[in-house]
Amino acid sequence: MNVVDSSGWIEFFKAGPNGLIFKPVIEDHAHLLVPTISLYEVHRVLSRSVPARIVETCLDAMRRGRVLDLTERRAIAASEAATRHGLALADAAIYSMAREHGATLWTQDVDYQGLPGVQYSAKLMA
Repeated sequence: MNVVDSSGWIEFFKAGPNGLIFKPVIEDHAHLLVPTISLYEVHRVLSRSVPARIVETCLDAMRRGRVLDLTERRAIAASEAATRHGLALADAAIYSMAREHGATLWTQDVDYQGLPGVQYSAKLMA
């Protein structure tokens, strides 16, 4: 199973230099988990610069994976991950959901670098 961090989704949708790294993971819908907080973050970032209909198309692409809600149990797990690894709320929620499912977390967010279960690729500048 795989989880793509919001930074990876945004890189893919904006056709950034690392977009091709995330493409095969994103297109493997059968093994893709999508935390709801990733939907929030992608919507927030894309809606600043992309027309609403395109943002919705991007969110529909994300919904092809299995969407994971932030439940009470997951919120507590995220809090524990935040404390243990010094992560912000969204990062901790995404990371803890990946760990819950034994999934690999694909990211270019340096805050995850070196954590177990993370496939980190340094962000390239266009």
